[in-house]
Amino acid sequence: MTIQTINTTPYDDQKPGTSGLRKRVKVYSQENYVENYLQAIFDSLEDFQGKTLVIGGDGRFYNDVAIQTAIRMAAANGFGKVIVGQEGLLSTPAASHLIRHYKAFGGLVLSASHNPGGPDGDFGIKYNIGNGGPAPEKITDAVFARSKVIESYKIANDRDVELGRLGIQNSGGMIVEVIDPVADYAALMETLFDFPAIRALFAGGFTMTFDAMHAITGPYAHAILEGKLGAPVGTVVNGKPLPDFGGGHPDPNLVYCKDMFDLLMTPEGPDFGAASDGDGDRNLIIGKNRFVTPSDSLALLAANAHLAPGYKGGIAGIARSMPTSAAADRVAEKLGIEMHETPTGWKFFGNLLDAGRVTICGEESAGTGSNHVREKDGLWAVLLWLNIIASRKQSVDQIVREHWATYGRNYYTRHDYEEVDAGIANKLVDDLRAKLPGLVGQNFGDDLQVAYADDFTYHDPIDGSTSAKQGIRIGFTDGSRIVLRLSGTGTVGATLRLYLENYEAADGRHDLETQSALASLIDLADQLSGLKQRTGRQEPSVIT
Repeated sequence: MTIQTINTTPYDDQKPGTSGLRKRVKVYSQENYVENYLQAIFDSLEDFQGKTLVIGGDGRFYNDVAIQTAIRMAAANGFGKVIVGQEGLLSTPAASHLIRHYKAFGGLVLSASHNPGGPDGDFGIKYNIGNGGPAPEKITDAVFARSKVIESYKIANDRDVELGRLGIQNSGGMIVEVIDPVADYAALMETLFDFPAIRALFAGGFTMTFDAMHAITGPYAHAILEGKLGAPVGTVVNGKPLPDFGGGHPDPNLVYCKDMFDLLMTPEGPDFGAASDGDGDRNLIIGKNRFVTPSDSLALLAANAHLAPGYKGGIAGIARSMPTSAAADRVAEKLGIEMHETPTGWKFFGNLLDAGRVTICGEESAGTGSNHVREKDGLWAVLLWLNIIASRKQSVDQIVREHWATYGRNYYTRHDYEEVDAGIANKLVDDLRAKLPGLVGQNFGDDLQVAYADDFTYHDPIDGSTSAKQGIRIGFTDGSRIVLRLSGTGTVGATLRLYLENYEAADGRHDLETQSALASLIDLADQLSGLKQRTGRQEPSVIT
């Protein structure tokens, strides 16, 4: 075995987004593309010689190829040990837990999250730091800078690791331990939730369906829901991870999980429905006759977290991404705890969690999590919901209605305009940004007065860093909001996301159809941005 230094030529498009570098498989398949990016990561890190690196991914196409490369390059660059999930599988939250549990230096998470897989789909690589969370911008900026000038990479000339065989192997003089991807994560969940109460819930006839979408959470859900908690076999559907996710789109929303939604709206449907995404960090929650929006789910989980053993002492605070509705703010106010608004991207929650300032975090894009890891965690959210249902002995619909009667309802929607010409999208955002100073104090219609209009800038209260231009906010005196931002998770063109929110008080009307309740804001957003005319899109690609 020898360590080889291979000359290479840099690529100019290896700038990580909110969660690593996501590109089409065909892009990643270019000569030395993976190697360049991995070497740029290793070159941007310090003091890892002899230390442990966790590696795993969601099982999508190209996962196995990239993992073998990552292992040999980790060996060549001086890591002492790699911990990798069997068959290269690890959910993103499980990878975060392993980094923390085994005190690893960091980890490589190979996934493009909720994006489609297969030879014509997407692939991604993300570096997580020693706290288990995504690398902060100071590291990702350094990686991008290094990727533009890289001239060579180091790799061990050794055979592939047998990823299907549990136990210790060797690669390039480095220890490689292949582990059960589920065991440590399942043990953690058992410390957080009242498993006996949830087992009793299922034993009493409670029914649910969990759609793993042929993605990473299948093995975890089979082991925990059907194994440890005694849900009937067949509760988990689409439970085998496939390289192309069975030809589906592994995003747990009402477009790609419409069959589940339709089933839960019928008398014959189960009591509870849930789903998770490609890498296991997002969740969809549906009760019988009640879809729970991700923003409402965050607020409800925070308000009821004390019912689970892991949070029985209460929570220190809540953090939400800026585009997420203010429903959680009302919970924090009532509980008398801290509330933080951050940019989109789970990495921004890391400092708050590490400092003990917050316990539960969430994003409107179906991601919620807590201080048990440093990533959002889809199955965690499902288990907390089950714990709450078992403790309160109420249906999802009853729990949601009681919450609104206490805190009021934030009507909320997101309109996605996908694969928009990047030039048009950027000009649209720039032009709207230029209008912002003149909007404050303006009146629109009978009851909308602009209270503030800005491009959100985040000042991290822990490390003092500043993140500017994180999304346009237009807020009104009645609590309504319009938010517009460019997403960093797409791989083709640009994705424009429009978020709209209207608050209805605790004694107000809570049963309006969401799009109708927000119709005036939808029209105003188009009036201010010219979105439909400029993009040529009369309807969003996806409404959530």
